Amino acid sequence: MTAPARPRRDTLNIRIKTSERGLIDRAAELTGKTRTDFILEATRRAAEDALLDRTLFLVGPEAHAEFLARLDAPPKPNPRLQRSLKTAPPWK
Repeated sequence: MTAPARPRRDTLNIRIKTSERGLIDRAAELTGKTRTDFILEATRRAAEDALLDRTLFLVGPEAHAEFLARLDAPPKPNPRLQRSLKTAPPWK
Protein backbone atom coordinates (compact mmCIF):
# COMPACT_ATOMS: atom_id res chain seq x y z
CA MET A 1 0.00 0.00 0.00
CA THR A 2 1.36 3.45 -0.87
CA ALA A 3 1.02 6.49 1.31
CA PRO A 4 -1.43 9.14 0.10
CA ALA A 5 0.21 11.98 -1.77
CA ARG A 6 0.66 15.12 0.30
CA PRO A 7 -0.49 18.35 -1.28
CA ARG A 8 2.34 20.24 -2.89
CA ARG A 9 3.35 23.45 -1.19
CA ASP A 10 5.05 26.29 -3.01
CA THR A 11 7.25 29.00 -1.62
CA LEU A 12 6.39 32.69 -1.90
CA ASN A 13 9.21 35.16 -1.32
CA ILE A 14 8.49 38.86 -0.88
CA ARG A 15 10.56 41.92 -0.11
CA ILE A 16 9.18 43.87 2.81
CA LYS A 17 10.16 46.92 4.85
CA THR A 18 11.42 46.19 8.33
CA SER A 19 8.63 48.29 9.84
CA GLU A 20 5.96 46.33 7.96
CA ARG A 21 7.48 43.02 9.03
CA GLY A 22 7.48 44.21 12.63
CA LEU A 23 3.81 45.19 12.35
CA ILE A 24 2.93 41.78 10.93
CA ASP A 25 4.99 39.99 13.57
CA ARG A 26 3.28 41.89 16.40
CA ALA A 27 -0.18 41.17 14.99
CA ALA A 28 0.66 37.50 14.45
CA GLU A 29 1.94 37.17 18.01
CA LEU A 30 -1.15 38.86 19.48
CA THR A 31 -3.43 36.50 17.55
CA GLY A 32 -1.39 33.43 18.52
CA LYS A 33 -0.36 32.63 14.95
CA THR A 34 2.91 32.21 13.17
CA ARG A 35 3.92 34.91 10.74
CA THR A 36 3.26 32.54 7.84
CA ASP A 37 -0.19 31.54 9.09
CA PHE A 38 -1.11 35.19 9.76
CA ILE A 39 0.00 36.31 6.29
CA LEU A 40 -1.68 33.39 4.54
CA GLU A 41 -4.99 33.95 6.34
CA ALA A 42 -5.00 37.70 5.66
CA THR A 43 -3.96 37.25 2.03
CA ARG A 44 -6.52 34.49 1.42
CA ARG A 45 -9.28 36.65 2.92
CA ALA A 46 -8.25 39.64 0.77
CA ALA A 47 -8.13 37.47 -2.36
CA GLU A 48 -11.58 36.00 -1.68
CA ASP A 49 -13.02 39.48 -1.06
CA ALA A 50 -11.51 40.80 -4.29
CA LEU A 51 -12.99 37.91 -6.26
CA LEU A 52 -16.39 38.10 -4.58
CA ASP A 53 -16.60 41.84 -5.26
CA ARG A 54 -16.38 41.05 -8.95
CA THR A 55 -18.82 38.17 -9.07
CA LEU A 56 -21.69 38.68 -11.48
CA PHE A 57 -24.99 36.88 -11.13
CA LEU A 58 -27.10 36.65 -14.25
CA VAL A 59 -30.79 35.86 -13.81
CA GLY A 60 -33.90 36.07 -15.92
CA PRO A 61 -36.49 38.86 -15.58
CA GLU A 62 -38.79 36.74 -13.40
CA ALA A 63 -36.06 35.85 -10.90
CA HIS A 64 -34.91 39.48 -10.81
CA ALA A 65 -38.45 40.70 -10.12
CA GLU A 66 -38.83 38.12 -7.31
CA PHE A 67 -35.50 39.21 -5.84
CA LEU A 68 -36.54 42.86 -5.83
CA ALA A 69 -39.92 42.01 -4.31
CA ARG A 70 -38.23 40.13 -1.47
CA LEU A 71 -35.88 43.04 -0.85
CA ASP A 72 -38.81 45.46 -0.69
CA ALA A 73 -40.97 43.25 1.54
CA PRO A 74 -40.89 43.96 5.27
CA PRO A 75 -39.27 41.27 7.41
CA LYS A 76 -41.62 38.67 8.82
CA PRO A 77 -41.72 38.74 12.62
CA ASN A 78 -39.87 35.89 14.26
CA PRO A 79 -38.47 35.29 17.76
CA ARG A 80 -34.88 36.08 16.77
CA LEU A 81 -35.88 39.38 15.14
CA GLN A 82 -38.05 40.32 18.13
CA ARG A 83 -35.17 39.56 20.52
CA SER A 84 -32.76 41.64 18.40
CA LEU A 85 -35.12 44.60 18.37
CA LYS A 86 -35.43 44.49 22.18
CA THR A 87 -31.71 44.16 22.86
CA ALA A 88 -29.84 47.36 23.66
CA PRO A 89 -26.88 48.02 21.36
CA PRO A 90 -23.48 47.42 23.01
CA TRP A 91 -22.30 50.97 22.32
CA LYS A 92 -24.91 52.53 24.62
